[in-house]
Amino acid sequence: MQKKTNVRLLTQMALLTALMLVMAFTPLGYIPLPFMNATTMHIPVIIGACLLGPKMGGVLGGLFGITSVVRATISPNLTSFVFTPFYSFSPEFHGSWTSLIVAIVPRILIGVCAGLVFMALKKLIHNETISLAVSGFVGSMVNTIGVMGLIYLLFGEQYAAAGGTDPSLLLGVIMGVVGLNGVPEAIIAAVLTAAVSKAVLAVGRQASRA
Repeated sequence: MQKKTNVRLLTQMALLTALMLVMAFTPLGYIPLPFMNATTMHIPVIIGACLLGPKMGGVLGGLFGITSVVRATISPNLTSFVFTPFYSFSPEFHGSWTSLIVAIVPRILIGVCAGLVFMALKKLIHNETISLAVSGFVGSMVNTIGVMGLIYLLFGEQYAAAGGTDPSLLLGVIMGVVGLNGVPEAIIAAVLTAAVSKAVLAVGRQASRA
């Protein structure tokens, strides 16, 4: 039984990794926009965290972060310098080693936080669907708040200048992004996490009984 469970978990990890790699280099994962790419890469990270636990969720989040560095390097846009130290389009707008913090750390935290929230809620409220949905919402918000917060702290003036924004107004702009973009994205992540994870967990339980 334990061997069968381990094989199933490894298979799920391999499938999620393959899915993320496909998404990373197609418009499915990164949707090109003039100022910054939109992304759906956080969704398989959250699903993986709920299915496989916070450690594996963190690994998948790390993969997300690495792909964002690669994408920002090979397919840059106006603000790609905040995600990669290997790109600059002028002396004023250039990446540094702190770009790796922006690109990778919040993405690792997506998986860790979503996995921990799911484990905690499953014990507290004993409702798998709600636990999955809340975990999806939290994981998505960790991504949005983490990335935008680190951009503000580490690249505030450069980021504001790249977007033609007064630096004194940048915090308000970022809060607007979190509210107007982050919350709807988190709701979508909640729905997809609950739907997909619930189906995969149900299949896993049936396989365990077989």
